[in-house]
Amino acid sequence: MGEIRSASPNEADRIHPYMGGDELNSSPTLAYRRWVINLNDVKDEVALECQCPKLAAIVREKVKPERDMLGPNPNNVPLKQRWWAYQGHRPTFYAAATHLERVIAVTAVAPHLSFAFLPTRMIYANSLYLFTLSTFSAFCALQSRPHEIWTRFFGSTLEDRLRYTPSDCFETFPFPTGWVNQPAIEAAGKAYYEFRAALMVKNDEGLTKTYNRFHDPDGRDPDILLLRELHSAMDRAVLDAYGWIDIPTACEFLLDYEIEEEEWGDKKKPYRYRWPDKIRDEVLARLLELNAERAKEEASSGAAATKKRGNKAGAKHVHKASDTEDLFS
Repeated sequence: MGEIRSASPNEADRIHPYMGGDELNSSPTLAYRRWVINLNDVKDEVALECQCPKLAAIVREKVKPERDMLGPNPNNVPLKQRWWAYQGHRPTFYAAATHLERVIAVTAVAPHLSFAFLPTRMIYANSLYLFTLSTFSAFCALQSRPHEIWTRFFGSTLEDRLRYTPSDCFETFPFPTGWVNQPAIEAAGKAYYEFRAALMVKNDEGLTKTYNRFHDPDGRDPDILLLRELHSAMDRAVLDAYGWIDIPTACEFLLDYEIEEEEWGDKKKPYRYRWPDKIRDEVLARLLELNAERAKEEASSGAAATKKRGNKAGAKHVHKASDTEDLFS
């Protein structure tokens, strides 16, 4: 890469940082450590050889043989024709992200639901979901426990890890009315995010290790205690935005799922610092009711007739919010 950058500066513009789920969860600074060649905008092989011959030689050696071995499936035809381009390069998302300094990211599968800001102008792995949202208000709403409750109810799992599926967890989530411009949500999200970022650097720990300590009943470090308080402040701001001032935010260390004590042995038990089941179920019930109300409003306004949604959420009788569904990739 260094040789190409020195010998051919024009081609250097096509070498981009590459960010994956592992970096997002393990790096204390959310730093990338890999680079990729991005030739998605090159139209044909003639242009490929003229515009970036050194990079073309690399992808011809490493990519083309793999594409040539693809079967006759119609989906493979464009991949074999434009063998130098990514299979899922998401042009719409990258075009939208061009106007932003940062986007919100979440790993598709992880032990904890943790959102973070990532800079734009990089290539993101398919292990990440990206949202063209850049405010602390957006982070606060997504990282709050109401959204996590919704996610854990409608999402799926891989082993004992949460699988975040935007079609079920994000598109359907009934955000508070006017949440984007509410100062209390913005302030709570900013305080939490900046403290968490500083804590990760201080401890040289990524998101996974930080939240392991966050949910550890034996975790009594003052910084972790403060992080829990700041999380409750985010929850309070979001609940107040819904008008649910009667919902308490106090948490307990509760098991994520039932275990057989004898079979579990000395393994670390799956505790989570969360709302009691009664509070969790009440918030979920209210979110479901709100979702249903908005679905009726959209149907009565005629929007449902012109905007047809996928069938995943429909199978669960959950409304997909039309104002949020195009914000992720």
